Amino acid sequence: MFKLIGVVAGYYFLGFWGALLGFFIGSAIDRVRVYGSGGVNPMQNVLRQTVFLETVFISMGKLAKADGQVSQDEIDHVEQFMQKLGMSPEHRTQAIALFKQGADPAFDIEPTLARFMAVCGQTKNLKEMLLVYLIVMALADGHFHPAEQELLTGIAGRLGYGREAFKRLLDMVLNQSHFGGGQVTTEAALDDAYKALGVSKDSTDAEVKRAYRKLMSQYHPDKLIGQGMPEDMVAMATEQAKEIQVAYDLIKKSRNL
Repeated sequence: MFKLIGVVAGYYFLGFWGALLGFFIGSAIDRVRVYGSGGVNPMQNVLRQTVFLETVFISMGKLAKADGQVSQDEIDHVEQFMQKLGMSPEHRTQAIALFKQGADPAFDIEPTLARFMAVCGQTKNLKEMLLVYLIVMALADGHFHPAEQELLTGIAGRLGYGREAFKRLLDMVLNQSHFGGGQVTTEAALDDAYKALGVSKDSTDAEVKRAYRKLMSQYHPDKLIGQGMPEDMVAMATEQAKEIQVAYDLIKKSRNL
């Protein structure tokens, strides 16, 4: 759309060369709208992919070691995580090495988070997806160890999330996971559905729709890839989107929307 506008406006004001300039500017704007800033600067996108991958698995290692010992369950969770993502052999090898690095008791995660913020700090979706991945791992055994919760709260703070904002995200991810098995219709499930979207029963239809659309936009594969998420890591975002869809469908049915 902006590409066409740029061509017309450029030709009107500056003739042929203006139309050419308008074409390139409009194309860049269109790519940002669809893919994020990575669509304009592919090299920056590659850098974000690398940093995102590093930060996810280093943080997972740190999280697994937070209570003093990396359990077999936690190792299994990471293995299942990599399988679910369908990671390429190259990314899998990198991920294991990064996980072990983060699990080293002497490892300081602050430089990793600082680099992530320097490279990915302007991409809200990547910051949120990093926290989602870590929350899902921490909740894999059904509960938070206090040391894990403290570490995650600290990481969230480093990414710009206050305690209340992180708690809201935690509640949303926890309740989204309730819908992975399909449609459910109990009253308790309806309460969870509202929490999964970050709204309440008192929210208006418009507010519910707005929250749903915002979440689906955040989990959109093209947008995440455009902002720097490696393609083989988009699978979990797609799973989260499916769970959000089921939650929204349950709310729609209860409201006859």
